[in-house]
Amino acid sequence: MFLEVKGLTKRFGGLLAVNQLDLTVNKGEIAGLIGPNGAGKTTTFNLITSVLQPTKGRVIFNGEDITYEKSHAIARKGIARTFQLNPLFGDFDVLQNVSTAFYISDTSNLFDMYFNTNKHRRNQKMIMEKSHEIIKMLGLEQVKNVLARNLPHGHQKMLGIARALAAEPQLLLLDEPIAGMNPDEVEAILKAINKIHEQGITVLVIEHNMMMMDICNRVIVMNFGQKIAEGTPQEIRDNEEVQSAYLGGV
Repeated sequence: MFLEVKGLTKRFGGLLAVNQLDLTVNKGEIAGLIGPNGAGKTTTFNLITSVLQPTKGRVIFNGEDITYEKSHAIARKGIARTFQLNPLFGDFDVLQNVSTAFYISDTSNLFDMYFNTNKHRRNQKMIMEKSHEIIKMLGLEQVKNVLARNLPHGHQKMLGIARALAAEPQLLLLDEPIAGMNPDEVEAILKAINKIHEQGITVLVIEHNMMMMDICNRVIVMNFGQKIAEGTPQEIRDNEEVQSAYLGGV
């Protein structure tokens, strides 16, 4: 199993945010994680990436228990994520934002950087080439020299995804990537996710927007910290409990 969460539980005082959660993500799929606000979706992401530590339970990635690994170690193992609040460098342009996110891949040490050795120059060249590739794939070429703070909302969201891709992940966790977007921006993000998937990257995405379900192979539904349904997008749409609780009878 590519990613496996077993009995994951998180308490905040008397609040049970995630309760005995079991879920799996298969290598090569786009999986969706849906549910109302407060269902525990983002907390689950935070537990998978060690932003938070679980009260109990385990997170297994590529057969390895990563439950108590540090966040930077998990990123090096191949899991990257975006955040609802996009942590961009506002006074850096798009290219600078992406290239600085490649620090995990830069194996230069302080000696290499200070003396600008051949190794450091090779690494910097590689980083710039890969940054341009990501920018092109996500349709950000026309704004690559624009400061992040001057970008429209949709481009800022796309830049957040680009920065996550700089970690060269096997598994990409996307936290509400189309929240607050207009239809054109939504379409651009959905196309970008499909392009990312075509590169062999597995995707797990949190979202409320029904349009996101259309590109998912499988959808997991949470409520009050628990998984209450799992299936194909059509099976989730046809599930009466899900319709009533989350989809307004759609």
